[in-house]
Amino acid sequence: MVQPRGRVWVTLWLVFVLAILAWVVARQTSAVVSAGELDELRNERSLLEARRAELLRRIREAESRAVLVPRAESLGLRMPADSEIVILSTPTSGER
Repeated sequence: MVQPRGRVWVTLWLVFVLAILAWVVARQTSAVVSAGELDELRNERSLLEARRAELLRRIREAESRAVLVPRAESLGLRMPADSEIVILSTPTSGER
């Protein structure tokens, strides 16, 4: 059996080192791409949170008396008098 010479060992080590370096470069490239995607998703999330906050503000505004009373009056409705309000209560579990 012929023993591998020095050049063969150097070539094998060089190929091994180059393979490791190529793996590291591929991993780093993947990390940079993932970081970019994460940044885009964070931006999209902040835009969606801002939109949600705006919609919640509009809902609160639409539910306010300042908006509902004029709308009800325009439909011919009026605010009930105190004597017209009836509070219905359900019996609690101990009152049955």
